[in-house]
Amino acid sequence: MKRAAKLILEDGSVFEGFCFGHEEAVAGEVVFNTAMSGYPESLTDPSYAGQLMTLTYPPVGNYGVPPRTFGADGISTFLESEKIHAAAMIISDYSRECSHWNAASTLSEWLREERVPGLCGVDTRAVTKLLREKGSMKGKIVPEGSGGIDFYDPNAVNQVARVSCREIITYGEGHGKKKIVLLDCGVKHNIIRCLLKRGMTVVRVPWDCDFNTIPCDGLFISNGPGDPDTCDAAVQNIRKALGGNRPICGICMGNQLLAKAGGASVYKLKYGHRSHNQPVRMVGTNRCFITSQNHGYAVDVRTLGADWEPLFVNMNDDTNEGIRHRHKPYFTAQFHPESCSGPTDTEFLFDQFAETVFNQ
Repeated sequence: MKRAAKLILEDGSVFEGFCFGHEEAVAGEVVFNTAMSGYPESLTDPSYAGQLMTLTYPPVGNYGVPPRTFGADGISTFLESEKIHAAAMIISDYSRECSHWNAASTLSEWLREERVPGLCGVDTRAVTKLLREKGSMKGKIVPEGSGGIDFYDPNAVNQVARVSCREIITYGEGHGKKKIVLLDCGVKHNIIRCLLKRGMTVVRVPWDCDFNTIPCDGLFISNGPGDPDTCDAAVQNIRKALGGNRPICGICMGNQLLAKAGGASVYKLKYGHRSHNQPVRMVGTNRCFITSQNHGYAVDVRTLGADWEPLFVNMNDDTNEGIRHRHKPYFTAQFHPESCSGPTDTEFLFDQFAETVFNQ
């Protein structure tokens, strides 16, 4: 028998549904994702740490979950990290039976295994309309008969420190012709795959590591969760790197941290960008791309210094989607060019970074 549960938002709104997956009360920031597929990749994206992920596409779970297997290098075969990072999942219609050539289990079984609550039977489009009107807000899922739980703001703590690696990890040692330091703020595994595919050895370091002492040919700053203003140690180390000339590229959180290191400020978006269909334009051109995104903060381009300029702009709300240095080989993307899951329109940015590294 299905156990009833409620989604309670900080404004007093209540949405009723049923438990699936792990049955336990949970609190966090309620956000919405408009992607039509890719829930295994989204759940394992560290950028969702502390968030109750609401999916607007109605049927979820119909293709199950792929095997949780890892290669000899420790990179997940099909997923984006070692575990689920989203605090919970909120959906409309849960498919209790799944069919896919690569399905190893159902979504509910996976959530139970990793002790992640799920809530189904909710009008997720009504939740989304409310969040679009009032902005992302704190919320909690409370199963029937469970004890009370307080609201929790994941942005009030350093989420990057929670999801970053704890020690230095090297991938492709002895195979890559160039060595890249990857500052791990909550990296998706497809970023590592994309760098290795382009002939680079990747040295993954913790978010607060002073990587400037590591001999390398370039710096890559990853995506990650939460408020970039909680990551001052990373900003200070990136600022040191700006004094050199090694190529630097940042994705998502990496865009925000590089901007802060360059003197700019960031701000919280009303409800963020979380989807596979965000249109962006390369500034100064008519080139537009469909992108995968997952972020709740943006760079304030009005605060960029004279040496920096916007590289991409969001076509929906004119927010910043990337910056570049006017004289040095530094550039970023607020969206996800590694796009896993999502469109592959912008993976060429990895080619541009690799070309800069190999030609320096």
